[in-house]
Formats: sequence, C-alpha cells, structure tokens
Amino acid sequence: MAIVDQQKEQTRPNGWYGTFIQITRPVRKFFGRIANIGIEGYPPDTQRRLKIVNVFSALVVMTTFIYAVQLGMSGNKDMMPVVFLNLALALIVSLVPLMHRFNDMAGCILLVVAEFVALIGFTSYFGRTAGAPLQYVVAAAAPFVIFERRRFWLVIAIVVTALILHLLAWFQFPKSWALLNLDAEMSNSLYIQGAVTTFGLIAACIYYAFSLAERAKAETDTVLRNVLPDSVVERLKANPGETIADGFAEASVLFADITGFVSLARGLGPEKTVALLNRLICTFDELAERHGVEKIKTIGDAYMVASGVPIPRADHAQSLAALALDLVAASHSLSAAENIAINIRVGMAAGPMMAGVIGKNKFSYDVWGDPVNLASRLEQSSEPGRITICPGCFAALKDAFVLESRGLMDIKGVGRQEAWFLVGRK
Repeated sequence: MAIVDQQKEQTRPNGWYGTFIQITRPVRKFFGRIANIGIEGYPPDTQRRLKIVNVFSALVVMTTFIYAVQLGMSGNKDMMPVVFLNLALALIVSLVPLMHRFNDMAGCILLVVAEFVALIGFTSYFGRTAGAPLQYVVAAAAPFVIFERRRFWLVIAIVVTALILHLLAWFQFPKSWALLNLDAEMSNSLYIQGAVTTFGLIAACIYYAFSLAERAKAETDTVLRNVLPDSVVERLKANPGETIADGFAEASVLFADITGFVSLARGLGPEKTVALLNRLICTFDELAERHGVEKIKTIGDAYMVASGVPIPRADHAQSLAALALDLVAASHSLSAAENIAINIRVGMAAGPMMAGVIGKNKFSYDVWGDPVNLASRLEQSSEPGRITICPGCFAALKDAFVLESRGLMDIKGVGRQEAWFLVGRK
C-alpha cells in the first residue's frame, strides 16, 4: 500500500495547476453526477454524448436562473415577464436528462427547441442590442457535439435554423421595437452577460467534449497496449494500414504449463479455478513486465512469452531464463499460500523466428519459427517444477546459470536432441 500511495503522490499535479485541480474538484464532482443522470442502458459512445448534453443543460439552467434572480432583484416590475420566461426556460431545460428515458434524441431536441423559442422571446422584450440574438451562435458548435457527426443533416438543419433565427432577431427586433425600453447601461449590461454566456457555453461544451474524447482515446490506447506491444501500437497508429511482419535473427521463446490442471480444475470447481488461474497469470504478467520481455498469449493454463521481439536485444536468452526461474518460484509461492499442489513445466528455446500481427477481429501479436515449436515440445517433455532448454539456450546461458544435462531426448518433430534443465543462477 505504501508503494501505491507513493506512486499516486508522484502522479498528482504540482504547482498552481495542482492547486486549481484541488479547488475545482467539488465542482467537477457535482457536474460528474449530473452528467450521469438518465444515461444507464445506452452504449458507451451514446453515454458519452448524453453526458455532454446533461452538462450543457446544467450550464443553461444555472445561467438562466442567475439571469432571473438578477432581473427579479432589480425591482423593475416591467422585468417580471422576462423573469418568468427565464424561470420557465430553466425548468424546461432541467427536464432534459429525464427525457433520455424515451430515447437518446428526446432530450437534445427539447434543449434546442426551448433555447430557440426562448431567445426569440428575450429579443422581443429587449431588442437586438441586449445580446440575446448573440446566443444563437452557440448552435454553430453545440449540435455537432450533442447530436454527433453521424446525424450530419440534422446538425446542418439546426445550424441553418439558428442562423436564420439570429438574422431574423437582428433585423426584425431593433431597439425601437423592444417591448421594454431599456436605458443604455442596462442594455450594455445584458449584452455583456449574453456575450459571456455565449463564449462560456461554447468553451465549456467543446472542452467537455474534448475531455471525454481524450478519455475514450486513452482507454482505447490502454486496451490496445494490453493486446499488442507498445512499439507495434505506435507503428499501427503511424500507419494504420501497415502489415506488421518482422524477422529476427536471434530471439528466445518460452512456454509454461500447469501440470495436472484438468484434475485440479475438476476438484476446485469453475469459480475457484478461474480465480486461482487469474491470480497466477496476473503474477506471471507482472514478472514478464519486470524482466522486460513480451507476453505473447495464454491458451487455457499455458503461458507463452518471448524475448528479443518486437525489439531485438542481445541478452534475450538471459532475460527469459531469469523470468523462467521466477515463474517457477511464483507458482511454488502460490501453491504454499493456497495449500494447493501447483507445479508448472517450462520449455525454452532460442533461434531465428518471425513475428507479426494477425487477424481482423480480435487480432493478436504472435511469433512463429522452429524455436517456437521446439519450446512447446520441450515444455511437454519437461518435469513438474523444472525448466528444459535447448542447445541454443545452453550456449547463451552456460556462463551465468547453473545447467543440468538431460542427455539426448526424442523430441517429436525434431528427433534426438540434447537438452538441459535450467537450475538457477550462478
């Protein structure tokens, strides 16, 4: 826990930005709760869009309510119709999140219609110089966010409608035609508020949309990096249509498999088996990351790792050998902790191989070549709790590791070949 807390502390922003994050946390938490109203049951992409709609609606409700309070406190009885219009708009827009229960468009349509009608009402009372027509400009950006680009023609229709209403409000409601005769100071004050609201809504809407998009991109990137090596991900991002296929003159590959897994699973049952296997594989993943080698895949209870791919390294065999010893030790530790007999067999081979990304749906990064087949055969012929290696690995490891000869072995598909047990480090 201390390490985790230390890591969290190190990732926290420092300086003025960190202070800003701390101060605005309650506000962000408040809008986060509002953003989640009524979005349950929708796909993730739709939920992200509806979050933007909810936050945008909340901003409209807040600014409209503030207008109503300001005008109500002015003491001008002529302002009361506008006060009621603001309160009515705030009430109607506050219902937007509740409209999501009907479909993902209902709340968006209600928001647009309520705003367009209300702005005509404000303009008729104050005239064009009070800033209400300016808020139609928000419709130049907001529809692309709240309706999505796939509803392109609906978005264009709303943008065009907003433009027409803006021009109509400007040319049909000059100050001399306003229902309320405002002095210059009040008119300027309302215009400033309208301008601030317009810029604020556009900025807030776009910022929130980009923040959700960045978060979604980060989540996708994380998932992708859990499937493919980082260097391969970067290559695919730089050239999305590129075929990833590489050859390596020297690399190592390892297979590990739990002995007696079928009988073990039968005795434990599905839930305990999955929990145990997940704990073991997660430990293996951590060890693979620590040693800087590349996990290729798991097939049932089998674990496959490579070293020297996709980035070549001179010590590929040494790093994989160190991992193999740690895998065996980890399985023994878990066996003692769970009081369950857990042993793994490990096979390891080195030599030239190929690697690349295959598949269209649920694609994966895989390796091929004689060392891959040999490592699999050596794992099958190994013994519980032991690591069997090939002659290529022996040559690379003999100076730094303790090796025990197994003599000549009959290996299916290979023939008779000498093999060794990897015992430990010298």
